[in-house]
Amino acid sequence: MAPGRPDARPDRRLLLFPGTLPRYNGRMIEEVREKLSAEIQALNHELHVVLPEALRRARELGDLRENGDYQAAVERQGQVQARLNHLRDRLSKISAIDFTKVPKDRVGLGSIVTVVDQSTKDREVFELVIPDAMDLDAGHISALSPLGRALLNHKVGAKVKVQLPFGERVLKIERLRTVHEQLGEG
Repeated sequence: MAPGRPDARPDRRLLLFPGTLPRYNGRMIEEVREKLSAEIQALNHELHVVLPEALRRARELGDLRENGDYQAAVERQGQVQARLNHLRDRLSKISAIDFTKVPKDRVGLGSIVTVVDQSTKDREVFELVIPDAMDLDAGHISALSPLGRALLNHKVGAKVKVQLPFGERVLKIERLRTVHEQLGEG
């Protein structure tokens, strides 16, 4: 099955997470939180256990100015700290997402959108997700991507222009299932 095609059946994922709106959206966010938290935990271990031990061993070798092991450990320490700061920032932003503000009548986060390319007449199905939850094989597109941004806040019947690296596309929104509709709340 080709990504983004109707036969990819993004709707069937909803069967895996039945329930209320916060539970479905919470599941998508929870998966991302778990992934980020696991990486944070691993990097914290490296920063507070592995790297101090490497620095201690390197110091035992003597002159630190020409000690490659010491220089590598110090450099890695800076990289790990920068990555930890980035991950903590992502985790904070993800936690701040308020799904009650997702529109019920327009394309928004979690929406499954069927579009028709106005020049080729190809039909594609996409689900708008946060960047950390992307799975191209499942037909996901980031709400922050050029295509995602072009689709956001439009209704069925709207024609949207999207500038992509290979040129401009005009897409007509043929069908929209907001996350609220998917769960019978719309």
